[in-house]
Amino acid sequence: MEKENRKYTVAGTDIEAMKEQARRSGLSYNEAIEFIAKTTGGRNTHIYSDTDVEAVKKQNEQSENVKRH
Repeated sequence: MEKENRKYTVAGTDIEAMKEQARRSGLSYNEAIEFIAKTTGGRNTHIYSDTDVEAVKKQNEQSENVKRH
């Protein structure tokens, strides 16, 4: 009976079973890329950054002012 409610691809793959397997398999591609960018740095990873750029600029400016005096 349960088999009648399931959906299959043309090749016969059980779609719900594949979705469940994907859910259990770990990070998605985008999640993995974001994790790598946040933990290792790298080129063109700024879109994943949670750094407050203005706060860093202000901190750098204050640091430079201290050095000058």
